[in-house]
Amino acid sequence: MQDAALPSAFRRLAGSNLAAQLAEQLALAAVPLAAVLALGAEVGSTGLLAMAQTLPFLLLAIPFGLLADRTDRRRLMAAAEWVRAAALLAIPVAAAGGWLTLPLLGLLGCVAAVGTVAFSVTAPALVPALVPRTALAAANGRLELARSLAYAGGPAVAGGLAAVAGAPVAFAAAALLSAMAALLLAGLPEPARPAPPPARRPLAEVREGAAFVWRHPWLRPIVATAIVWNLAWFVLQAAFVPHAAATLGLDAAGIGLTLAAYGVGMVAGAVLAPPVVRALPIGRMIALGPFVSVAAAAAMAASVAWPEPVLAAAGLFLFGAGPILWTIGQTTLRQAATPEGMLGRVSALMTMATFGARPLGGALGAAVGSAWGTGPCILLAAAGFVLQAAIIAGSAVPRVRALPGSAAAAQPTSA
Repeated sequence: MQDAALPSAFRRLAGSNLAAQLAEQLALAAVPLAAVLALGAEVGSTGLLAMAQTLPFLLLAIPFGLLADRTDRRRLMAAAEWVRAAALLAIPVAAAGGWLTLPLLGLLGCVAAVGTVAFSVTAPALVPALVPRTALAAANGRLELARSLAYAGGPAVAGGLAAVAGAPVAFAAAALLSAMAALLLAGLPEPARPAPPPARRPLAEVREGAAFVWRHPWLRPIVATAIVWNLAWFVLQAAFVPHAAATLGLDAAGIGLTLAAYGVGMVAGAVLAPPVVRALPIGRMIALGPFVSVAAAAAMAASVAWPEPVLAAAGLFLFGAGPILWTIGQTTLRQAATPEGMLGRVSALMTMATFGARPLGGALGAAVGSAWGTGPCILLAAAGFVLQAAIIAGSAVPRVRALPGSAAAAQPTSA
């Protein structure tokens, strides 16, 4: 099925996803820019801010997953987007009043991430209800292309706004985009679902989903790889803006443009995804991303010894281009391998385990950066990217040749 033939309900979800992803990327880029340029933060503080922005993944992924299996998913996502819009709008208000501090910036960034958690957990559980199984890869590719465009444009826009009008303007723009995402979700017709099973204790439902993921020979190594990747990525994130400013000599606009190379790489990966899907078995497509990340980490590490912005930009480009294929492939495989009644919980567990690793990576980056500087942070991150490639290479995933024919057929009990 071609992208143009995807159902109109899915296209509305894709539009909302684009607005939400743009809001997220503007906010993620604007927080460290505001901290470094307006509040004088150093690498330890930026690492803690990165941790605060990702803490909701640890706290809220499971509750959102349980709700996604039992309630109206579009309303759940819309409510979370309104929360994000309010938190983001509070930042320029506080800045205008002279009340903005690093702790307040971290708190509001943490609250704003609620919208990101809701989309990350709920949208993958909703997609199989909107499109047929044969269109899952095309639908996930469309969502990832929107995310790629947001990654490409968000940091550059945030850097430009910060340079011209100040970082608070970037937060106001992000709040507006988040409100647009909520409005688009309000008109999304969600198909009727079978009645959920009788309510059980939440912990029992969580254990059921966790056992499914743990026993599955594909999902277990996928989640382990993603955990290590995200740990390494946020060690790198904690160090990059201070590294770019102090070592590479970039100003706010230059930092934003360099960060945009990540999004440009994601766009390139998303555009290449359809021919890659046709050319490679899905298992090899999934494994390709972690190995490209090793090459990306090598380029970033080289910028420590040779402080050339082009090396950092090349690394960020590769970090975008390779893992986008991983994301499309592993999301599609996960959706096909999971029973419909468990999609929300499994999505939540995968989200919590992978994105929940980010605050730990941010904290580790803050500790290492505070003690030894940005260079050791970047080298530590590179070691993590080598490890995540080794995990997926040693698993059964690269040998998967096609999607399972049904969820019931995709429930092996052991590796």
